[in-house]
Amino acid sequence: MRFLLRPGWIAFVVAVLAFVVACYTLLAPWQFDREAQRDAQNQQIAEADATAPVPFAELVPAGQGVSGDDVWRRVDLTGTFEPGSEAVARLRQSSGQPAYEILTPLRLADGRTVVVNRGSVFAGDRGEIPAYAPPPAGTVTVQGRLRTNETDPAARAPFTESGVRQVYAVDSREVAGITGLTTVEGIVALDQGQPGVLTPIPVAPPGGGAPFSNFSYALQWLTFGLVALVALGIFIRLELLQRRPDRDRPVSLRDQLAGRDGYAPEDTGPGGDAERHDQNTRSTT
Repeated sequence: MRFLLRPGWIAFVVAVLAFVVACYTLLAPWQFDREAQRDAQNQQIAEADATAPVPFAELVPAGQGVSGDDVWRRVDLTGTFEPGSEAVARLRQSSGQPAYEILTPLRLADGRTVVVNRGSVFAGDRGEIPAYAPPPAGTVTVQGRLRTNETDPAARAPFTESGVRQVYAVDSREVAGITGLTTVEGIVALDQGQPGVLTPIPVAPPGGGAPFSNFSYALQWLTFGLVALVALGIFIRLELLQRRPDRDRPVSLRDQLAGRDGYAPEDTGPGGDAERHDQNTRSTT
């Protein structure tokens, strides 16, 4: 087993063990956590669907923002859209195609301003923002789902181009920063058929729609770790078999003395292997 102390074998064993540790302590638990999060989200959506809409102020009192416990809940809002303070969220997708999402502030009767996601529009042939229907004028009552703010991982700043305010995340704080409005923290995504809605933002169905759940991926990582350990054992065994002398095939005395076929005299001193073989040879002759 001394071959395991060679640099190449040490590096190989360390790499395999590191992969196994990663599978069992990082990758599989990560997928288990994602499965738990998805189950919790699906449960939250199912409970929201089974609950009748309530006034916005009931779930989001004055001075507060949208709570994570109330995400997906349906609410009614009455107010006036402010298209002059509209912003467009970039780099979105709708039905697998590039799209933009239209964020329009809605001023409520109590004076607060809520950022409403009116839905998405498909990007133009060259990626430009297409023309889309404006929100209705005057006082309207709309229904939508509560959402918390998104966060842009790259922390890209909003900007204005050709008179259009653009942001990289559906975030009321970004809209407030680029428009100068004071907005409620959180978003309301309009439901299908509501005044001013475009292509509504889809809601993930309970149970999810992925062909393989995160739980299956977690089991795969556990299996990969086990396979890596078994493979390591097989490679070590093969190396041992290659290094073991072949004792099944008869070996002539001449080959033994010459050290061929896995036999080599280890002691050339008095009484050693070499001397005993010399004596055997003389007695035979």
